[in-house]
Amino acid sequence: MRQAAITRKTAETDIALTLTLDGSGTADVQSGCGFLDHMLTLFTRHARFDLTLRCKGDTQVDDHHSVEDIGIALGQALAKALGDKRGITRYGECLLPMDETLIQVALDLSGRATLCYLAAIPSPKVGTFDTELGKEFFAALTREAAMTLHIRQLAGENSHHILEGMFKGVARALRAAVAIDPAAADEIPSTKGTLGGRA
Repeated sequence: MRQAAITRKTAETDIALTLTLDGSGTADVQSGCGFLDHMLTLFTRHARFDLTLRCKGDTQVDDHHSVEDIGIALGQALAKALGDKRGITRYGECLLPMDETLIQVALDLSGRATLCYLAAIPSPKVGTFDTELGKEFFAALTREAAMTLHIRQLAGENSHHILEGMFKGVARALRAAVAIDPAAADEIPSTKGTLGGRA
């Protein structure tokens, strides 16, 4: 089973995370940030992963450190669970509508960390959550998972819908990308013979 456990403790956060790629969409998430709990729960459901997360962070400052460090831990878990990436489909994409919002996501589990994030989120906050932290989360996830990730907002006026569309779209694209290709289940999907996988 493709799974990983990550613990990460700094002066700002204390994180324990387990991730199973071949899951059922079950999330048990306590990030210390209600909006991020919501996003990670729906991310897990749409990716069909299983995710357990506990984070104690310095939220008396703000949510920045917790959000970024959870992105780091989730990216590390994804990389570890994928191993050498043998047999994976590698690429994933999703065009996700959510009411007035339309989000386009494309990704490549390439071993190269690149984030292209084009969005105009109208509100600085959703509840107490700073909307700019969406990009921080995806930047940390992209860097640690060593993937190429494009997120583009094609339409949208509601900040909650825009961010939710991003998390759902990335989840759906990852679900496709990590899936085992039955026609090439014992192959690394690259002419190089490697995707920079980490054990």
